[in-house]
Amino acid sequence: MRRILAVDDDHDILEILQFILEDSGYQVDTLSDGRHLMQKINEIHPDLILLDIMLGSLDGRELCKALKKDESTNNIPVIMISASHSVAKTLNQSGAPNDFIAKPFDINNLLNKVKTHLQAA
Repeated sequence: MRRILAVDDDHDILEILQFILEDSGYQVDTLSDGRHLMQKINEIHPDLILLDIMLGSLDGRELCKALKKDESTNNIPVIMISASHSVAKTLNQSGAPNDFIAKPFDINNLLNKVKTHLQAA
């Protein structure tokens, strides 16, 4: 069973993501505080990370850059989730996420992107 880590400071979004993804056969862990991201990754070894951009005082884009620069995590696909559509323009930059999903998200789009990146990983 593939393991997904969903990171968002909105507990309602985390519950929705967990429900949708578990219903589709994935094992899902959630995290509401980006400061514990590396600790959680080392604990559960996710196959894919769904990462919100606005995490309280933290910027998910900076967390993503750190993940992509670290040899132990740079192979984990990261899909950014945000209401800000400008993130999609940064996908080809260094340290950028593997993909982007706009909020509010379409369930089929979410599942298709997750499946695509897990198959490629």
